[in-house]
Amino acid sequence: MIEPAQLLYFIAASAALTLLPGPDIIFVLTQSISSGKGAGIATACGLCTGLLFHTTAAALGVSAIIYKSAFAFTVLKYAGAVCLLYLALRAIQEGDRFISSVSVREYGAPLLYKRGVFMNLLNPKVSIFFLAFLPQFVNAGAGNVPLQMVFLGCVFLIQALAIFFLVSVFAGHIGTRLMGRPGIGKYVNRTKAGVFMIIGLELALSQR
Repeated sequence: MIEPAQLLYFIAASAALTLLPGPDIIFVLTQSISSGKGAGIATACGLCTGLLFHTTAAALGVSAIIYKSAFAFTVLKYAGAVCLLYLALRAIQEGDRFISSVSVREYGAPLLYKRGVFMNLLNPKVSIFFLAFLPQFVNAGAGNVPLQMVFLGCVFLIQALAIFFLVSVFAGHIGTRLMGRPGIGKYVNRTKAGVFMIIGLELALSQR
């Protein structure tokens, strides 16, 4: 349905957008540094699972409804902001501990995966982004536009997951080196809390 050259251009544009310092990549980065690469990868998998919903929503036109409905947009963005502020509070409560140094069972991958899913689903700007971005690469003459959008959304998801995986490994390595320094956990967790708080407030104050 999509010419190879157009597909390569889409992948390049998607990778550039994924690498921009947005909420998702910052979320993966902070989780990886403070909790290890496994936590970052679990979070990334959750975030990318959320992209499946946004892709489907864009293909079916649900994103357009969210964009047009001030109430739906407001409910989603405030729910997302509250979720992020809660995570900021939890980060402060962690004190000087690195989560990766505590029991894996206490802070398991399933919890981090769910956090990633909710983080992505509760950000209405992602739905609007997909609604605006994907149609630019759709070939209307090829027919079945929704299927094309789903295909493009899946390609976006795969490249995002690959980039998040590399970020998790790199940031996790940094976190491992930091763990050997006494008292550094407090500053890492405070920084993580600050990042979550900033992203949450930015989401709460965002406009359509």
